[in-house]
Amino acid sequence: MLEPSSDRLLPPAAILDPTLPPLDPACAIRIGTSRDGRPLAGYRFGRGSRHVSLIAGCHADEPVGPATLDRLAAFLATRSEADPLLERFSWWLVPHVHPDGEARNAAWTKALGPPGGWTRDARGVDLPRYLRHVVRDLPGDDIEFGFPTADADGRLIDVADPTAPPMRPENRAVAEFLADGAPLQVHGSLHGMAFAAGPWFLLDAAWAERSASLRTRLVEAVETAGYRVHDIDRGGDKGFRRLGRGFTTRPDSRAMREHFLTAGDPATAALFRPSSMELARSLGGDPLTLVSEMPLFLL
Repeated sequence: MLEPSSDRLLPPAAILDPTLPPLDPACAIRIGTSRDGRPLAGYRFGRGSRHVSLIAGCHADEPVGPATLDRLAAFLATRSEADPLLERFSWWLVPHVHPDGEARNAAWTKALGPPGGWTRDARGVDLPRYLRHVVRDLPGDDIEFGFPTADADGRLIDVADPTAPPMRPENRAVAEFLADGAPLQVHGSLHGMAFAAGPWFLLDAAWAERSASLRTRLVEAVETAGYRVHDIDRGGDKGFRRLGRGFTTRPDSRAMREHFLTAGDPATAALFRPSSMELARSLGGDPLTLVSEMPLFLL
């Protein structure tokens, strides 16, 4: 994983620099096709022994993650072969897991990002436009909870309830792409929230005790940037158990199913497949899996 002692492994200012050249489309690997026929692009960088996978856009109304991974891919594409980020790490990136959802939300997201963006004072999202045009998938179409899992032999299998709709092609394509990097050391799924006090982070319960240094440094980074972390205690609801200021455990499909079963809604419970984090752990090893939740509008 990324060492806590290394302050400049991923420099945010350089990644978000509006003068950074845009990513050459030739760098993309077509890993599959969306339900509506749009190409699904993945990116591979580096040759190191430490394997990192990052995906974004699982929820169609959360554009910050895809925009960030677009910039990270563009940044990594400019690095020399001797750069430690490419020498020591191998990267599997899928910035836009849900291109169909991205297209449906374009009426309010198209103003995000450079040119002129990536500044603290930029008004990237217009609230009235957001409220009029935001589109989000319901359970059953939710890509984050729509993945297969790997069996003991590394084969991807669908463990869905027999009453669930077929797996989306996006989930199968991303799972096959990430499986090429197994075992992973880190897997992250970049998400977002509409309204929050600041960034919120969800961590793998298996890493709760081992993540103290990481959690401290993330809070410091947020506060150094002039923000505050979103801090909420959901009391274990849907698997969200508070770990400390700004951090909870990430939910899994079992906790989500139990929530709806307890609420007397077995039909919705049956719609949940494993998350991308559960997929990553099923591929072997002991990866740190995490979710970032970045707000569009600060409370």
